[in-house]
Amino acid sequence: MLDFIYYPVSAILWFWHKVFGFVFDPASGYAWALAVIFLVFTLRALLFKPFVHQVRSLKKMQEVAPQIRELQAKYGDDRQKLAAEMQKLQLEQGFNPLSGCLPVLVQVPVFIGLFHVLNGFKPGAPSNYIFNADEVASFVAADLFGAKLSNTISQSAEVLASFGTDRTSMMLVGVPLMIAAAIATHFTARHSVQRQSAEAAQNPQTAVMNRMTLWLFPMFAIIGGPFLPLAILIYWLANNFWTLGQQRVVYRKIDREEAARAGAPAIIDSTAVEGTIRPADPAAKDQPGEVPGVIEDRSRDTDKPGESR
Repeated sequence: MLDFIYYPVSAILWFWHKVFGFVFDPASGYAWALAVIFLVFTLRALLFKPFVHQVRSLKKMQEVAPQIRELQAKYGDDRQKLAAEMQKLQLEQGFNPLSGCLPVLVQVPVFIGLFHVLNGFKPGAPSNYIFNADEVASFVAADLFGAKLSNTISQSAEVLASFGTDRTSMMLVGVPLMIAAAIATHFTARHSVQRQSAEAAQNPQTAVMNRMTLWLFPMFAIIGGPFLPLAILIYWLANNFWTLGQQRVVYRKIDREEAARAGAPAIIDSTAVEGTIRPADPAAKDQPGEVPGVIEDRSRDTDKPGESR
């Protein structure tokens, strides 16, 4: 049903495993873990431009929030008129609220696709989408410090033993990954919250959402971590590290652009005036016969008695 997602995800994972298989043993857990990490980087790089558009749209929405509230107060009883005026405002200001959701919406099927592909790596499986039987066996045998990438901490001891691992090994690797993923999720959310305007942060609904993203969402890594394959936890951690770094790069770029626009010199009569525009001084006009820019000696302007000019 979702093969159009599963095949591309498995293809990217296959490609990076081939790359790191040349550096490490193809059956090495390092090769497979790095393949998962670079799967994340590949997908996020493809979504970089939509992310920049998302940031700009959200910032523009914060700027026009007072206008939106005015429209809601004015046309609150007329849904059709309100929708028309909102659409007109969006066109005038150049933002789209739906664009802010695009990068997140794209990542959801990717996460589902990766989860499904990883679940397809089972002992004795003849294939897993584009992976053949040998590659499936390679992934099943891959481990990090004794913890298998395709297993979860919550699986029974019998299942873990069939994969050649145990719960202690899984916890020694899985628990630090869960904690690191939770911390990374928290700091990613904190960095976004800090970018909100003071007016937006004071909104009760926004305050509730901020608390959820800062504290509740990171807890999903702790609560749900035992039920996720280690490879998914690696995906989660890498995804949040990429997001945090990307936010810093994009926000700094936008801040520099705004600072450049705010401090751009104004051009007045071919003269650049930094920051402010000074009105022309009528008294500064050149008098007839004067050479602009040359200070004239006016010591003879006052005639002495008995002297003529």
